[in-house]
Amino acid sequence: MKIRIINRSGHSLPKYETDNSAGMDIKAFINKDIILRPLERAIVTTGLYLSLPNGHEAQVRPRSGLAIKKGISVLNSPGTIDSDYRGEIGVILINLSNEEFKVKNGDRIAQLIIAKHESISWDEVEKLEDSPRGSAGFGSTGL
Repeated sequence: MKIRIINRSGHSLPKYETDNSAGMDIKAFINKDIILRPLERAIVTTGLYLSLPNGHEAQVRPRSGLAIKKGISVLNSPGTIDSDYRGEIGVILINLSNEEFKVKNGDRIAQLIIAKHESISWDEVEKLEDSPRGSAGFGSTGL
């Protein structure tokens, strides 16, 4: 699938690092470093703009290496970029560690996944069909 993209960052386009990767790393495009103090959050711009086909979304997810090594995550994970959005991709990073974290221009800050989705219409009813689980909630399926 081809997706139209504008790249104003000067950085390389997001790409798959291995043949079976689902996500592509996206990079910070910022004029000056951003310091994230513990529990602080910030929107980090990327310089990327997409035109996705209808029925698709781009999901912005944390990078596992940043999460485990530095405590950095994407706050609204996964963030959704709808097919009709044409603005710059911004990533809401949060520092969940006890130390300051510096974001520099060109740093790989998140990963982008392109996914299909369905649009639905509601069928409002008075009763739902039974199932083996029924209304049993959190933790009801065991360990």
